[in-house]
Amino acid sequence: MQKFLRLLLLLGCLVSPLLAEVNIGQVNVNADSKTIPVRVKGSTPELDALAHLAFKSHGRYRLPASGPYAYEMTFTAVGAQQVRVEVTKVSTHTSVVSETVSGSSARNALLRAADVAVEKTNGLGLKGFFTARLAFISERTGKPEVYTSDLFCGEIQQITHDNAPALMPRWSPDGSKIVYTSYKSGFPDIYLINLAPPRRDTFVSYKGTNQGARFSPNGQRVAMVLSGTGNSEIYTSDARGQNPMRLTKSDTVKSSPCFSPDGSRLVFASQPGPQLFVMSVNGGDMRRVTNGISGYCAEPDWSRANPNKIAFTMLEGRRYQIAVLDLPSGKSDKVSNASFDGVEPSWLPDGRHLIYTARDQRTSYLCILDTETGASTSVSQGFGSSALQASVWTP
Repeated sequence: MQKFLRLLLLLGCLVSPLLAEVNIGQVNVNADSKTIPVRVKGSTPELDALAHLAFKSHGRYRLPASGPYAYEMTFTAVGAQQVRVEVTKVSTHTSVVSETVSGSSARNALLRAADVAVEKTNGLGLKGFFTARLAFISERTGKPEVYTSDLFCGEIQQITHDNAPALMPRWSPDGSKIVYTSYKSGFPDIYLINLAPPRRDTFVSYKGTNQGARFSPNGQRVAMVLSGTGNSEIYTSDARGQNPMRLTKSDTVKSSPCFSPDGSRLVFASQPGPQLFVMSVNGGDMRRVTNGISGYCAEPDWSRANPNKIAFTMLEGRRYQIAVLDLPSGKSDKVSNASFDGVEPSWLPDGRHLIYTARDQRTSYLCILDTETGASTSVSQGFGSSALQASVWTP
């Protein structure tokens, strides 16, 4: 892992170095007045453990050891691919929902059923996010490869077998494809993976570095960083990697382009600093959007649920934390409160929670962060290997 991260630094990816060794675990924040106490039960040990992990990760809920509870939630396996969810309001003993939910497996059905429970009880109009899927990087086989899984690192599949460093996988909007950078050829090229049926094609292979590819919300364009001209510049292409258009022209290092929810703008990191800048997908002036919170602001992710929010990585003292920029006000706030490095945020579909990489000198984990309370829950420690650079897709 150390060699891999040093390689990222050489590429100018604006990835911060590892700092002091710490223990990565759950970060709890006391916010009882803003949370809903619930009792959660599953009909099998596996469903019970998954349901508890799911609701423990959701900042709107808490799981006290004893009552009083606002709701009781029961998840019962009905078949190999079905789970029945029953939610009762405790104070009135009335049924809130009783529904049988189907999925691709019992595990997937449980996560879908838990989303139903969230949407019926959260009281804030939040969307469920438990059925989100992840694409991420891990060295489980000794080399950084691309993997996919559900949100809690179950039903894991190894997608690449390049036996070479792989970087920054990103989903297409429909979940059928993944773009990523690989050193399979000996050089950093961008590849496109079709998941069904499995197929990989070279997406971009220009002289220099090709990295940071990311689809537009409608899937018709891809933004990326290319250095064929000598400097790292932001480009867009069509969905096949053809007809590239250069958007930036400067000698500063740039990274991590991300489309706005409507596809009309891009946010990216650029030196000096780095700081975050926004520009039109048609080119034009770069407008700096981060001011004052930190001298290092990078790895932006624009929320699809709330077009006014951009999450990013900031440096505070000697540690990296997650921050969120409110575009209308121009104000940024730190939203993580961990004693370890927090980097690489990726929004979940409710616009409140996100996935990020928590890391120390030994390894990296994926965690869910509630941006309103700062509570953080690891979802990949049972994976048995490092996990980082997650991208979120919601069916």
